[in-house]
Amino acid sequence: MNPSQAWTSLLDQASAPYRAAGRFAWRFARGKLSMDPVFRHLIEAGHLRPGARVLDIGCGQGLLASLLASSGALVRAGRWPSAWPPAPVPAHVTGIELMPRDVARACAALAPLGDAAQFVCGDMRHTPFPPVDAVVILDVLHYIGIVEQNQVLARVRAALPTGGRLLLRVGDASARRGFAVSQWVDAVVTRIRGHRVLPQYGRTLAQWSAQLEQLGFAVRSLPMSAGTPFANVLLVAEARA
Repeated sequence: MNPSQAWTSLLDQASAPYRAAGRFAWRFARGKLSMDPVFRHLIEAGHLRPGARVLDIGCGQGLLASLLASSGALVRAGRWPSAWPPAPVPAHVTGIELMPRDVARACAALAPLGDAAQFVCGDMRHTPFPPVDAVVILDVLHYIGIVEQNQVLARVRAALPTGGRLLLRVGDASARRGFAVSQWVDAVVTRIRGHRVLPQYGRTLAQWSAQLEQLGFAVRSLPMSAGTPFANVLLVAEARA
């Protein structure tokens, strides 16, 4: 298959399990996976290695776990594009999510994954992090204060071996218009989903990078808001010795 066909097939397979969790869960999965550029990027860029133990902090209803598991199904069907890096089929995914409804949807939809995926309802500030090979944090650290952000990131570094990888998407506060738009949209979506709107704590890209380097990461940044009005950046951080 060519990459466009493969992505469509992967999107179908990753969304399908959410029908078991209700119409909202399926529609949200379909919309988020298709419109958010980070998911396709994670597949095509090879940031997650096959057989990795993955920790997804702020996992929501488990979309990343479903996407990674579906990549294995595409390989087994002989439909994985040769232009893509090896499929990031994980050894295990642990998801941590604060919202009980999202955890319930993840468990209902992805129960067929069995021991390959575990979803924990908990606060990232206090929930223990297991030893893993990769950590993914997409658009959640801005909900907690700067000191707490640093504490979470320090615990992430402690959970990773040398060469382990953190994939962290954040808003760049130095891009004022895009950052303001993302904050407004985030608040509206949070309210629509029935959650309390919380204060948001942003940083500039330079500040995020400096903090990660101080914690022992080698950092590179990639724009990650294509097709959106936001100022999102994906930080790819490798744990140094």
